Amino acid sequence: MHARKLLAEAMELARQLDYTVREEYLDGAGGGHCVFGGRKWLLLDVTQSAEEQLSDVADALRAESSLTRLAMTPPLAAWLHAAGAARAA
Repeated sequence: MHARKLLAEAMELARQLDYTVREEYLDGAGGGHCVFGGRKWLLLDVTQSAEEQLSDVADALRAESSLTRLAMTPPLAAWLHAAGAARAA
């Protein structure tokens, strides 16, 4: 599955997990996730590639224990698993 499609699906999962998703021009500084003011935020740098943005979303999703209750396509599940394994190595 193409990275843009995976990114769109991953962003939808983040929204289902109550993240407020912001896409901003950060000139390559990168995005991330945090809790601020009692709300979960996911900030994506639109100057980065879809793969880099997907990595930022994946970091947020892997931190969520309730991710397993959400439906996702097998390609996204495999990508999340592979990305998580790569970070653990």
